[in-house]
Amino acid sequence: MSSGYADVNGIKLYHEIYGQGDPLVLIHGGLTTIVEMQGWVQPLAKMRRVIAVEMQGHGRTADTDRPMSFATMGDDIAALLDYLQIPKTDLVGHSFGGASAIRAAIRHSHKVRRLVVISSPYARSGWYPEAQEGMSQVGAGMAENMMQTPTGKFSKQWPEPRRFPQFLDKMGKMMSEDYDWSADIAKLPMPVLLVFADNDSVSQKHIAEFFALLGGGLKEPGWRNTRLSKSRLAVVPGYSHYNFITSPEVPQIVGKFLADPLTIPPAGGAAASQVAPAPEKTQ
Repeated sequence: MSSGYADVNGIKLYHEIYGQGDPLVLIHGGLTTIVEMQGWVQPLAKMRRVIAVEMQGHGRTADTDRPMSFATMGDDIAALLDYLQIPKTDLVGHSFGGASAIRAAIRHSHKVRRLVVISSPYARSGWYPEAQEGMSQVGAGMAENMMQTPTGKFSKQWPEPRRFPQFLDKMGKMMSEDYDWSADIAKLPMPVLLVFADNDSVSQKHIAEFFALLGGGLKEPGWRNTRLSKSRLAVVPGYSHYNFITSPEVPQIVGKFLADPLTIPPAGGAAASQVAPAPEKTQ
């Protein structure tokens, strides 16, 4: 494993690189870090070069005065690819990271070969009302309790450790804002895999609508599967949104999607596999 910081868009974006092969960028969920993703990182790194990222204000990527938005964080991923001299990658995001991955794919589609969205809706209304209410309550007033989260613990190492409550205010504001990316989702040119838990915080109705936007589940595929959509949907039994990160099935499902000849773009992966070495870790 190698690690480093990329100076992108006003922040120092921490990342770790595992394995060899075609690149895959993996983005964590809200208030978690690469550490909690290891159950997915390690299996995926057996077949791919996995670039695991910690987004703005998470883990070792310290928050700054920069506002928070999913669009900006999507731009951060594109900038990281430029920094690592990766022309094109497969992109996987979980929850908060899924929203960041969606925005990266929308705004920088030429850099994304395939997109995997795990437990993240295309519109805020896709979350159950209780989940929307909970996200809206995130703020500085919860800082003391949130210090027990992985990101809270890492914030003690930031150049400005007292910034954590302010960061929570920005997170809460961003997650309270309404959005609906359906028009952009329908235009995505790359194959997309959607992965949800059967007891997720995103409604099953929304999950079906998401798949339909990608052309999935709209018609009978034919007994020879000649009319399969290029996108895929997986619903994994026995998990909720909050423990889905422990699922060993998820990396297996992602690996199967990436190996499916029907999801491999005609250009192949040769050009995308040229990944520059990570810089030495610095503070």
